[in-house]
Amino acid sequence: MKGGAIHIGRLALAKLSEPIDLAEIVAGLPGRIHQVADSYVAEFPDRMALIEDGASWTYRELDRRVTEIATVLALLGIRASDRMIIVSENCIALAGLLLAASRLDAWAIVANPRLSARELDQIRDHSGARRMFFACGVSKEAAAHASRYGAEIRQLGPLAEIGVSALNESATAEPVEADPAKQVAVLIYTSGTTGTPKGVMLTHENLLISAKTTAHFRRMDADDKVYIVLPISHIVGISLLIMTLMVGATARLVSKYDPAALAKAIAEERVTILNGVPATYQRLLEYKTVAGLKQFDRGSLRLIAVAGAPLDLDLKSRVEREFGLSLSNGYGITECSPGISGVRFDAPRNDQAVGTLLPGIEARIKTVDGKPAPNGQVGELHVRGRNVMRGYYRAPELTAKVIDADGWFNTGDLARFEGDCLYIVGRTKEMIIRSGFNVYPAEVEAVLNSHEDVVQSAVVGRSINGNEEVVAFVQLMQGSPVQAADLMAFINPQLTSYKRPSEIIVLDTLPATSTGKILKHKLAESLQGA
Repeated sequence: MKGGAIHIGRLALAKLSEPIDLAEIVAGLPGRIHQVADSYVAEFPDRMALIEDGASWTYRELDRRVTEIATVLALLGIRASDRMIIVSENCIALAGLLLAASRLDAWAIVANPRLSARELDQIRDHSGARRMFFACGVSKEAAAHASRYGAEIRQLGPLAEIGVSALNESATAEPVEADPAKQVAVLIYTSGTTGTPKGVMLTHENLLISAKTTAHFRRMDADDKVYIVLPISHIVGISLLIMTLMVGATARLVSKYDPAALAKAIAEERVTILNGVPATYQRLLEYKTVAGLKQFDRGSLRLIAVAGAPLDLDLKSRVEREFGLSLSNGYGITECSPGISGVRFDAPRNDQAVGTLLPGIEARIKTVDGKPAPNGQVGELHVRGRNVMRGYYRAPELTAKVIDADGWFNTGDLARFEGDCLYIVGRTKEMIIRSGFNVYPAEVEAVLNSHEDVVQSAVVGRSINGNEEVVAFVQLMQGSPVQAADLMAFINPQLTSYKRPSEIIVLDTLPATSTGKILKHKLAESLQGA
């Protein structure tokens, strides 16, 4: 291809001479995410939809109970286009609340219970949420948050032990949009490079399109059982839930990752699809060694996929040898609902490629100065498609910085194409991806800098065992007796676990330019081999 070529995602399946385009794939999609299971409720009502430890819902029960939950939510004052926060680990209650919000056209904000009080307060305040709901029976962290907010523990239709916060009387509902391309389904908060929360507005169409294309190229059907351990508080977990119900399959919901439990589920529960981040598989292999197992029983497992962090080729080969399956790499981001590309189920690769574009997605590579980059050259990746977010909530200026007038979204990631295959080379942003979770240095730095003895700080990532860890460099007031351990104790209550630095290094001064800009690349270089 010549310079400036636009790559377009089209899906060619085996035994088909012509690729299938997006229109054919998404024909008949409903207008709202809660409607994806409607046909299975009518045709296969007793098929299992959701399973968690000790409980399950069939498709008939899912339909009836989501309706009951929606009725209770309405009685609690939740209106169309209100924002409602659901603080929960993966569980049936979370799925029920999420789909019930869709029934009411409310915007669901799913928050990880392991967020700190400060982080959750930021989301509540920025979103102007009408109410907060806490799955207290599933998570002690959720229960602690519920207690702090003075939430009343109630029965919400079929759901027990749900904390319900006081009604925010000042909350204003956004305009309701009949068009699924405009009506927001979920608001996902990322802290952003500024260190303050950004609410990514994903519409019903965004989520439905992304889920359907991914399910299509994975050849998912009603016989699948998907192990969902990636948090539904993040976009991959939400998308997995939607695509599973979309094909009439079974979602096995897992609240917290335990490699021993995963190995048992694969061997005994007929799990067919597993999605994870590299750390998911790294810990699984470590468990095998510690437990003295000779070989995992792969049971009915047919597809294993990874995304969310750079994939180490040694880890990839070890996982593939263990399960006798190709570990399919993929690439996506929250703002794209999330899927952008993936290695095809029937076209495995032995390199670090993140595959070809999903159907309906266009991509182009631009140099740092904005010029089109020829095929094979590294540049900044821009994408366009019906999966791209509506924008950042209450931040039109931030939206305008990343989405241009023609709908092209700047991912901020460095990439290249080799033919039609995409490779992610690095990140123009400073974001650190730790076990699949996004960590933005500015947020961690803001917390560190709030300590009275800290002059300035700089946070960088360090590669370790197919993952990244957070490392903080700190310059203290002259003569300060504060130690790294003191700083760690100061920030730990203010940051969720994956954002906390693995190490804090105190320096007399931080390297900087003549204008005072900290030279983070020098700090990162100092960690190499450390």
